[in-house]
Amino acid sequence: MKTVLIIYPHWVPANLAGVQRPRLIGNYLKQFGYKPLLLTVDSKYYEETPDPHISKTASEDIEVVYTKAYNVSKPRIIGDIGLRAFPFLKEKALQLCNERKIDCIWIPIPSFYTAILGRIIHDKTGIPYGIDYIDPWVRDITNQNDTRAKLSQTVARTLEPYAVKKAAFITGVSTPYYWPVIERNFKTPPVHAGMPYGFDPNDHKLKLEELKMPWDGIENCKPWIYAGAFLPNSHVFMDCFFNAIKTLKDSGNWDANIKLFFIGTGPYPAKRITAYAADYGLEDIVVEQRERQPFLNILNYLSQADRVMLFGSTEKHYTASKTFQCLLSERPLFTVLHAESSAVKVIQDVKADAYLVPYHEGDTTSKIVAAMTEVLKPFQNVDTWTPVLQSLDQYSSKQSAKVLAEAMDEVLNKN
Repeated sequence: MKTVLIIYPHWVPANLAGVQRPRLIGNYLKQFGYKPLLLTVDSKYYEETPDPHISKTASEDIEVVYTKAYNVSKPRIIGDIGLRAFPFLKEKALQLCNERKIDCIWIPIPSFYTAILGRIIHDKTGIPYGIDYIDPWVRDITNQNDTRAKLSQTVARTLEPYAVKKAAFITGVSTPYYWPVIERNFKTPPVHAGMPYGFDPNDHKLKLEELKMPWDGIENCKPWIYAGAFLPNSHVFMDCFFNAIKTLKDSGNWDANIKLFFIGTGPYPAKRITAYAADYGLEDIVVEQRERQPFLNILNYLSQADRVMLFGSTEKHYTASKTFQCLLSERPLFTVLHAESSAVKVIQDVKADAYLVPYHEGDTTSKIVAAMTEVLKPFQNVDTWTPVLQSLDQYSSKQSAKVLAEAMDEVLNKN
């Protein structure tokens, strides 16, 4: 059994999306010959509210080693856990590499700064390392073009080349996420692999019996739910969505009992979802809770809703990891995604694309509204919903763990 050291500063009970990456893949690595050894930061240094149930989803096969971090100062200057914990992660990682037989190092990012640890540890120990792109480090900031975003990207363009230069392998939630990194930094591509977050079917078996639904107490409510962060490049979709509902309502083709719930949308910049609804006089049918929700709460909300909604991004590389949660809820799904997003293929593979609105580069607002209107009208009256969920096996976190293990095997066989 080989050992892979996974460095990721957040871990359960944190409820951040990034935590799911090492958890979902780590749960299955042992089946493919790798013992997962996770180096993380003690939860008392986290800023996030702990999730009381998420620890139930992490396999006991994952050995966890904790280190400390600097506390967040007042006023808050540095919040990023990767920066606050950097020297402690570095010290503990080197200690583990000196005391244990570590075959590979795998570092999911963000936090982006932890990617630098791979280069540092490799230079001192010779252990091959890989960086996993959950999000692009150097990225398009057209919709976040403020001073902070510009500074962040200046730092990214400086540090990324250093971090990846000696990486033995590059992985990511999809190939388009990391391929520009390879083009920018390598003459000859290193070992690389794209694998989605995937899903662990065991997560969906965990039911919370006493959980209160966001729509409890609303009489005759038909709840439609969108769960997860609202993306900077989703704003055009949201405006078109409410425009389409207004069109249906004005023509007498909208069910007045439908309520739209946007849960865990986060502290996104720019215009609020509720403001888009108000633009079309629809604020009374919208409930938004921006605070992050516990992971298992979300899965239970999805499975109890009348309908599920998934809004992606105008960027084609966006993979929409929440796609699997939506599909496994077994509720009818309304989806808006870039036509070239890998999530579209997932939805098509399981024959859940009846209410998919694909976005193409250059689509006008009126075209998007027309497409949404055409789909939303029948979506209100779905009689049967029978996606072929068995087809999801190829996208499971077990399959992603297999892909990662094969990439690491290729690296080790070269050395």
